[in-house]
Amino acid sequence: MAIVLYFKQFLHDLQAQKLRTLLTLIGLTWGTVTVICLLAFGYGLQKQQEESFKGLGDDIVIMWASRTSKPFAGYPKGRWFGFQPADVDMLKKEIGELQYVSGEYMRNNISVRNGRNSKLIDVSGVNAEFGGMRAMVPEPGGRFLNEQDINEKKRVIFIGDGLRDELFGEGSDPVGKALIVDGVPFTVIGVLTKKPQDSSYSGRDKDKGVIPWTTFQTKYGDRYLDNIVWKAKDLTVHTTAKDRVLEVFSQKYRFDPADKEAVPMWDTVESNGFLLFFVAIRWFVGFVGFMTLLVGGIGLANIMYVVVEERTKEIGIKMALGAKRAFVLMGFIFETLLLTAIGGGFGYAIASGILAVIPSFGEDMKEAIGTPTLSIMDRLAVIGILGIIGLAAAYFPARRAANMNPVQALKL
Repeated sequence: MAIVLYFKQFLHDLQAQKLRTLLTLIGLTWGTVTVICLLAFGYGLQKQQEESFKGLGDDIVIMWASRTSKPFAGYPKGRWFGFQPADVDMLKKEIGELQYVSGEYMRNNISVRNGRNSKLIDVSGVNAEFGGMRAMVPEPGGRFLNEQDINEKKRVIFIGDGLRDELFGEGSDPVGKALIVDGVPFTVIGVLTKKPQDSSYSGRDKDKGVIPWTTFQTKYGDRYLDNIVWKAKDLTVHTTAKDRVLEVFSQKYRFDPADKEAVPMWDTVESNGFLLFFVAIRWFVGFVGFMTLLVGGIGLANIMYVVVEERTKEIGIKMALGAKRAFVLMGFIFETLLLTAIGGGFGYAIASGILAVIPSFGEDMKEAIGTPTLSIMDRLAVIGILGIIGLAAAYFPARRAANMNPVQALKL
């Protein structure tokens, strides 16, 4: 019964304060649209950057052999050494913290040809563990290199999706077809699934070819690996694994274990710290949206104070006839929360429409800002913010109304 009375009073106040109520609803709607869109775009940008960082590989380390920077055990500084295929087996055997290890041979400007279509690309020779570390997921119907390819030195090649589009046609299926690599026919066994990638050390994977490292060594005769890629079993032993890798190589190649310049490492786990920057941006834009919504809340509080002033005598009559303070208090809180819900609902609907339209702008837009998405936590946060602002805007005018002296209210 009380809810019905509160709702009738709300309709009465709405009719009496049409312009102020409309402006208040516009403020709440705009504030809700702003906070939702900012949170959604911030989340989309954050996820896009996370995916782009992981396009190179998730929690991997790429390392190169270099020159020593310190003298050690009678050896001068500046000595050069190179990684060999046997070093990969050595790491697997001696460092239990490692989950995957792969050496990598690389050559640039290798000619590949399919019919009349040809291109100069970078080709890598790796083992079967390389694909999982470097996020090289094959499209359905294809595969990455396996142990049989490595052991039998097969002439097979895994190609990037961009390379596939240029040589075989966009969206085609070249699996099982021949590709001439530097004058020798190779069979395509898989195509890279399209992925975001904003960092690399030898070009984007979409434009590369990958062959078994045994085949690469046989064809080109390279003695030294260009680099080694490895991944620890989990992040709790990641730092230990890095220290052990440096220790093992220092023992084999006779350099100071503290000489990190002898084996430069690109640690993508450390690079992930940069993602905190995007988390900070997301929180900042969310705060900006909250302040915009707060302005709408201030307008809502103002209109409720006006309603209290105009209904002073009415409140006095109700209280003189026996209305409890709680009844008066809850009446104003109900009206304020209802206005908040209406404004928030309109804002949510408009923001949802905006977010639904964004993907239609194409892949270029997606690659630039990601896909704006409102996470579950963000949805709960928006509802919570609206509720807090509504209660704050309602409480003080409602308390003023509930604390009126009936006799004084009737005199006004």
